Amino acid sequence: MTDYSEQNTQQPYNRADEPPTTVRPVMQSDNPYASTRGSITSKQLPAFDEAIINKYNRSGPRYTSYPTALEFAPIPDNLETNSFEAIGLETKILQKREERAPLSLYFHIPFCRHLCYYCACNKIITKKNSDSGDYLQYLIAEITHKRRLLSAPEGSDKPLVKQLHLGGGTPTFLRDEEMVQLWEFLQTQFEFLPEAEGDYSIEIDPRELSENTLKILRNLGFNRISLGVQDLDETVQIAVNRVHSSELIESVLTEARELGFRSINIDLIYGLPHQTPDTLDKTVNRIIEMSPDRLSVFNYAHLPERFKAQRQIKDEDLPSPATKLTMLGSTGNTLTEAGYQYIGIDHFAKPDDELAVAQREGKLHRNFQGYTIMGDCDLLGFGVSSISQISNANTRYILQNDTDLQSYQAKIDMAKINPTVMPAVKYIKTSIKDRLREYVIMNLLCHDYLDFKDVNQKFGIDAITYFINEIQQLGTMQDDRLIDMDAAGIRVLPRGRLLGRNVAMVFDEYLEKKHQNRFSKVI
Repeated sequence: MTDYSEQNTQQPYNRADEPPTTVRPVMQSDNPYASTRGSITSKQLPAFDEAIINKYNRSGPRYTSYPTALEFAPIPDNLETNSFEAIGLETKILQKREERAPLSLYFHIPFCRHLCYYCACNKIITKKNSDSGDYLQYLIAEITHKRRLLSAPEGSDKPLVKQLHLGGGTPTFLRDEEMVQLWEFLQTQFEFLPEAEGDYSIEIDPRELSENTLKILRNLGFNRISLGVQDLDETVQIAVNRVHSSELIESVLTEARELGFRSINIDLIYGLPHQTPDTLDKTVNRIIEMSPDRLSVFNYAHLPERFKAQRQIKDEDLPSPATKLTMLGSTGNTLTEAGYQYIGIDHFAKPDDELAVAQREGKLHRNFQGYTIMGDCDLLGFGVSSISQISNANTRYILQNDTDLQSYQAKIDMAKINPTVMPAVKYIKTSIKDRLREYVIMNLLCHDYLDFKDVNQKFGIDAITYFINEIQQLGTMQDDRLIDMDAAGIRVLPRGRLLGRNVAMVFDEYLEKKHQNRFSKVI
């Protein structure tokens, strides 16, 4: 589930001309709280306090970007003139992209054969196999169009790719031969890190795998998979129209391990119809027996007025808010007792998983794919609704393709005739002030710590003076022991880890301008 649910032998590229968003590893000498880093201790585990969670449980962003997607503005049809030759915004951004910066590629495959009633993703329900073939041709056309605008690093004729992810929808809606066609075409356009060093992942519906799909994906170079499971209880599965056996899930995990996938993620959801603490506990314990490397445990946000499919779910079948809190507390305790490290915002990982290691080393990041270890990459999106994040000097641009399939395809068709036409229809241009607040928010969400000295050095400010209003707002959280704050920085305490979004929201200067009901509850 894309979050909207992340080594090169050469020296990593650092943008010398812009404030870095990569979080510097906080050293023992300059971090007064460093004694809790580097190993998993009880101090790092999230503490569950129902009264505190109820006090702070408000709607808020998941911060896969800052500013968030609510700040998107329409891209003008033409920023210079109305002439055929005029260059548009997306073209300029791609042409001026720093050629040494590696890429993370994202592909949105919107098709699903079955409608899951809880789903709020951009998807198209169809059983026509020809839909995937038609869509693949549009993806290839978009890749070709954008690739012409990208420069390659010195000494290479192709841009470097360190990460690739296929999300949806159901990416495995693509037939095996179509997946091979896409992958082989990409090899002609980009230079990929060797499989052992790069991060190449795909979301999988275990019901949609052919006999050879996993083997083909592994042979191509995919090294990480994510399975949508949500719940193993049959009553819950029927209520959300996603029925599969635990034996199927286990068989997929077993085969994936035998094939050598280095990381396997499983998605679960709490708050679904007919779920109880007991039934969810059985699901969680059964999943722990299967031993995935990562788990994403999402809160179901019931918004039938916004998502038509959710109208199939009856309000009276949903667990109460108090029951949902019980589920969250129990699930978190069960996973941490089983040895999983709480990463943040719904995510858990084994201590030796790359995400957990990156967090302990101060190298974790967030983007539209969720938590990632590839923070030095520009994100380049392809397909309907896909999002790109491209940095140029001191500015970062966030771009989104049309969310309507027919409109997206019309853009790609027009680009074949008029090369000035590009698929993105919305954008955000971040300011240096945005980059500062992004840095603060991502440090808090990825590492539970903000070092004022570090911020001062990177942005040329006095952080305490600059954020005096925010620091005053944090006073209540400090009184409630969600955070510890002094002249050195801000540390999110175990009692506040589940409420990290609340701490981050204090630094979001756009938040109060927007309707709170546009976001899901923090818990």
